[in-house]
Amino acid sequence: MSSGFQDAIKQQIEKSALKYAVENRLKYGEAKQGPVMNKVLGEFKEFRHLAREIAGIVANVVKHVNSLSDSELKDLAEKLSLTESRESRKEERVLPPLPNVDKWKNVVTRFAPNPDFPIHLGNARAAILSHEYAKMYKGKFILRFEDTDPRTKPPLPFSYTIIEDDLKWLGVLWDEKYVQSMRMEKYYSIAKKLIELGYAYIDLCKSEVFKEYRNAGKACPHRDLSPEQHLELFEKIFAGEFGEGEAVIRIKTDLNHPDPAIRDWVMFRIIDTSKNPHPVTGDKYRLWPTYNFAAAVDDYLLGVSHILRGKEHALNTAKQVYIYKYLGWKYPEVVNFGRVGLEGLILSKTWIKNQLKMNPEKFTGFDDIRFATISSLRRRGVLPETIREIILGLGLSPVDAKISWVNLAAINRKNVDPIAKRVFVVCNPIKLHLEGVKTPVEVEIPYHPSKDLGKRKIMLTKPEVWISIKDVENMKRGVVIRLMELFNIVVKEQTKDYVIAYYHSNSLEEARKHNASIIQWSPCEQSTKVDILRAEGMRLKRERCVGEQALKTLKEGEIIQMVRLGFGKIEKIQENKITIIYTHE
Repeated sequence: MSSGFQDAIKQQIEKSALKYAVENRLKYGEAKQGPVMNKVLGEFKEFRHLAREIAGIVANVVKHVNSLSDSELKDLAEKLSLTESRESRKEERVLPPLPNVDKWKNVVTRFAPNPDFPIHLGNARAAILSHEYAKMYKGKFILRFEDTDPRTKPPLPFSYTIIEDDLKWLGVLWDEKYVQSMRMEKYYSIAKKLIELGYAYIDLCKSEVFKEYRNAGKACPHRDLSPEQHLELFEKIFAGEFGEGEAVIRIKTDLNHPDPAIRDWVMFRIIDTSKNPHPVTGDKYRLWPTYNFAAAVDDYLLGVSHILRGKEHALNTAKQVYIYKYLGWKYPEVVNFGRVGLEGLILSKTWIKNQLKMNPEKFTGFDDIRFATISSLRRRGVLPETIREIILGLGLSPVDAKISWVNLAAINRKNVDPIAKRVFVVCNPIKLHLEGVKTPVEVEIPYHPSKDLGKRKIMLTKPEVWISIKDVENMKRGVVIRLMELFNIVVKEQTKDYVIAYYHSNSLEEARKHNASIIQWSPCEQSTKVDILRAEGMRLKRERCVGEQALKTLKEGEIIQMVRLGFGKIEKIQENKITIIYTHE
C-alpha cells in the first residue's frame, strides 16, 4: 500500500475512530477500545487485513478521548455533531401479560418479605415485578410482613422499617400493609374450621416417630381421632397443657404422595415465646402458624389473584392447594421465575447474618458495600432506576440469572451520568512545582459538560499542585503536559518525591499540537483530604487521596464523578476529610 494512500486511509480511520470513541465515552463515561474497534472495522471492512495497524490507531484515539476534560469533550462532541448522543434513551420494557387475568375481578399482587433481615436484589425482583403488574392492570399491591417464626427465623425489629424504606427508594409503593403476627386470631379461626371438618388434626407424636410413619406412608395414631377429640386437644394447647415440641397441628394430605415433605405437613407449632419473645407481640401467643399456612390463608383473605415468586417455591404451592381444596377456595395464579444473583457480591441472608455475628469488626453492618442488600447497593451509589431496569429486563424468565457487576455498572453509569457533578480527585498524590506561573490563578469550571449543574472556582494561591503518581510514571523531560482546564506545562525535572515543570502555553489547541496528555490536579493549598472506599470482592480497600475544595460544598449522599477515576457517593463530609464510597468507573 503506497504511503500517500496509507496516509489518506489513516486520516479516515482516525476520524471514524474519533467519532465512535466520543460516542462511547458520552454513553458510558469512558471510551473502550473493543467497541470502538468493532465499529471502525465494520465501517472499513475492506481493510480488515490491516487490523493490527488499525488497532494501534484506535488505541491512540481512545486514549486521547478519555484524557479530555468534560468541557473539552463537550466542545469536541459539538464539532462532530454528537451532542444529542449525550441523552441516553431508555428502552421501554414491556412485561408479558399475566395468565388468566379475565378470571379475576381485580388483579391483586403482593410482596411478602420475612423481616428477619433487610431485602436483597433477589427479593427486589419479586417486589418490583409484583408492583409493576398491579400498576399495569390498575389493580392492588399489598405489602405483607410474614413474621410468624420467632424462634428459627426471629424477626429483627429494625428490619420492618428498613424494608419499607428500601421499597420506597425503589419506587415500590403499597396500597395496603399487613403484619401477620397481628393476624393470629384469623389463623386460629381457619385452623379450627379445618379441624371441625376433619381435614386437620393434633399430632402428639415425637418428631422422629412421626417421620417413621410418614416415610412408610402410614397414618400416625392421632390422625384418625374424631374432630371433637382434636378440638379438645386444640383448646388444651391454648390452656398451656403442651410445651414446645409436644404437639403440632397437621393438615391431612395424601399419605402416598411421592414427596414425603407434602405428607401431612405442619400447619401450627408451639413456640415458647417467654424464651423467644416476638418483637411485635412479645409473649402473647404460643401457637404459631407455619409459613405455608399463614401465606396460603392470607392470600385468600386478602384477595390475591396472582402470586409472583421464585421457582424454589413450587413445593409450597403443592402444599397450600390442600387448604384451598378443603375450604372450597380458588387458588391464585402462580408465576415462578428464576433466581437472580450479582457477581462478586453476597446475597445469602444466612451467610451475611453469620458473618455479622461472628466477625462484626470486619463489616460495617447489613449495608456493607460488599453485600448485595438493597441498602448496600444504595449506599454504594447504585440508583433505584438501575435496579428497576435490570429487574424489568429479566421479566418473568424462569432461568436463573447472574448479573455481572460490569453490566450493572454500565446501566448505572448511563443513569447517573446526567446528574453527577464532575470534580478533581487525585490519588497517590505527588507535588508538582510550577515555574513561570504568576499566582493567584483562578479558573471557573462547569460541574457538567452538557447539563446545567452549576460551576465551581478553583484557586491556585501558590505555584504548586498535587498530581497522581501514576501520571508521573508516564512523564518524560521536555514533554508538554496539560493540566486539565488550566494550562500547558513542560516537564523539567522529576523524582520519586516531586516534579518540577515550567509554563508552556494556555490553549487546548496548543496542547493538541503537541499531542499532550491531559491530567487532573488539585491545588496544594486549596484542597481537602479524601478517603475512597472500594469493594474488591470481600476485600475493602481504602485509598488516601486529595481533592478540590469544592467537594466540601456538596452534600452527603450526593453521587459525583471523580474525573478519570470513576463515580462515587459522598459518604461523609468532615472538616478535615471527605469519605467517598467508590461506585464504579
